[in-house]
Amino acid sequence: MRKPGRIPAAAATPSAPEAPRFYSVAQVARMFGMSSMTLYRAISAGEFPAVRIRGRLIVPAKAIEAMAEAAMADQTVVDASGWVPREAVL
Repeated sequence: MRKPGRIPAAAATPSAPEAPRFYSVAQVARMFGMSSMTLYRAISAGEFPAVRIRGRLIVPAKAIEAMAEAAMADQTVVDASGWVPREAVL
C-alpha cells in the first residue's frame, strides 16, 4: 500500500529526452564539420534532402540516420547528391 503524499518512483523519474525529428541547417552543418552556406548550396542544388516550411529549411533526422546506416551497411561512401533511401527503391 502506498503512503499518502508519496510520489511513485516511476512518476518521479524524468523520461529521457525525445530524439529530434528535424535539425536546423546550422546543426547539420556543425555535425558534418562544414559551413552552413555549403549545406544551403547543396540543398538548393538538390544534392541534400531538406524540407522547406515558409522559407525555413529543416533537415529530417531520418535522412541523416538512413545515410549513415547505408554507409555502414555497404561499407562505402554515400554521396548525398545521388542517395536514394532503400525504401524508395522497393
